[in-house]
Amino acid sequence: MGGFFGTVSKSPCATDLFYGTDYNSHLGTRRGGMVTFNKGTFNRAIHNLENSYFRTRFEGELNKFEGNSGLGIISDTDPQPVYLHSHLGKYAIVTVAKINNLDELEKDGLAQGMHFSELNSGLTNQTELIAVMISQQESFVKGIEYVMEKINGSCSMLILTEHSIIAARDKYGRTPILIGHKENAYAATSEPCAFPNLDFELCYNVGPGEIVELTADGMTQLRKPNKLMQVCSFLWVYYGYPVSEYEHKNVDAARYASGLAMAKRDHVDADYVSGIPDSGIGMALGLAEGKGIPYRRAI
Repeated sequence: MGGFFGTVSKSPCATDLFYGTDYNSHLGTRRGGMVTFNKGTFNRAIHNLENSYFRTRFEGELNKFEGNSGLGIISDTDPQPVYLHSHLGKYAIVTVAKINNLDELEKDGLAQGMHFSELNSGLTNQTELIAVMISQQESFVKGIEYVMEKINGSCSMLILTEHSIIAARDKYGRTPILIGHKENAYAATSEPCAFPNLDFELCYNVGPGEIVELTADGMTQLRKPNKLMQVCSFLWVYYGYPVSEYEHKNVDAARYASGLAMAKRDHVDADYVSGIPDSGIGMALGLAEGKGIPYRRAI
């Protein structure tokens, strides 16, 4: 899986970016990355998280992330963020993607004269591949639409430009992007639980295939959403943090309702119900309620 957080503000963003990204930590365990833009320069760091936590890795480096806009990523695929200079300008990009035809796209790109520099264990970095594909087109919107057309799989992304953040959700809405707002700042994230403690209020759910642009002053729609939605159900079953809400449906409430539904079909004679933390607790509470037997913390 994976999760990202991006924010653009009228004041330094490093603290919000650091904590906002950390709220996505339960979505991945391999790599974390952050990038900010300040006075024409991108400041980036990427760390391995397999033997440590995001907060531990990045806390000592916060002073290097100067600027009022930035992106953070928890990635279980490739090292991110990637940044580059193209005819579209300087920009950085993070993705939550599952690309099934990566080899085919890589061969097509090399045949067209593209080159890829950021490798992941000998494999092309899929986020760099997406960035290069975007840069072949006449605008960010055309580039993102081109990527959505060519990939077999899914891809949601945040792009940090010199002036704004562009958020683009997968064409079928498999993974979410939620927009938050507070005075003089906007943010986009995979996990809305990142918002409350940073004083952001959830204000918008980006639709499937929709593209929006964020500045410190507001949000602009660059592409309307598609009608077909195929959101990943595992957000409610497993991936999502219990207090999070996707498509206006709370994760813990959905798990509790699932437990109640299970109770109607379950005929096991049990002494009590126990849930595996964290994702199993809501379902176990619903099952216990539905069966009329106690819930116990066995684990």
